[in-house]
Amino acid sequence: LCGLSLNGLTIFSFCKTPELWTPSHLLVLSLALADSGISLNALIAATSSLLRVSHRRWPYGSDGCQAHGFQGFLMALASICGSAAIAWGRYHHYCTRSQLAWSTAASLVLLVWLSSAFWAALPLLGWGHYDYEPLGTCCTLDYSRGDRNFTSFLFTMAFFNFLVPLFITRTSYQLMEQKLRKSGCLQVNTTLPARTLLLGWGPYALLYLYATVADVTSISPKLQMVPALIAKMVPTINAINYALGSEMVCRGNLAVPFTAEERAGPSQV
Repeated sequence: LCGLSLNGLTIFSFCKTPELWTPSHLLVLSLALADSGISLNALIAATSSLLRVSHRRWPYGSDGCQAHGFQGFLMALASICGSAAIAWGRYHHYCTRSQLAWSTAASLVLLVWLSSAFWAALPLLGWGHYDYEPLGTCCTLDYSRGDRNFTSFLFTMAFFNFLVPLFITRTSYQLMEQKLRKSGCLQVNTTLPARTLLLGWGPYALLYLYATVADVTSISPKLQMVPALIAKMVPTINAINYALGSEMVCRGNLAVPFTAEERAGPSQV
């Protein structure tokens, strides 16, 4: 509920404030939409947990499980890759001192969502598989099998959708930090985004990696749910870090007028 509310507030601020309609803010808006989807997915899982008290099982059927797994995986991948896109956009702005073009920002957003949809659809087509999580209250990528199909999908997907975005995020902020420290004007938190990716999604990656080399059923179901709970915190952290911590977005929510310099200058979100 917290993640859904904060990201909803972010989306509302963009719709309400024309001054925020810039290429850089488009990347933040895309991330907010993805994180809202993650929070909505978690809300459905919470509702399922309550309904299981009477139903004793996942209440939405097999097709509902596949849809829930696809939607959650799609939004998670879009959030991870969206964070990398913002990192590159910030690097472009601060290190080249040129405003991000609309065509570039739109292409990045399109690439993020098409790539995420492609990888999320593969388990529906047979490479990987969606199934119930250990407690049976939601559905995700099935890691309990540990067979060749799962292993090949996991390593390929993790490389392109976790390691590569993490590398882009970390490298972009490192280069930005080096550039800004020389000028004595470090205006951006250069460590939190990469840490959020690593600490938020890293436990999931470790659980999946363990499932490829050992019997994951040896881990208690409640312990297996810890990475999922940690990942559900990411939308709230992202909303605070990328949007609500920004002076421009906060002023957009409060309807505070922008100065002439802010209207003319490139976005610093």
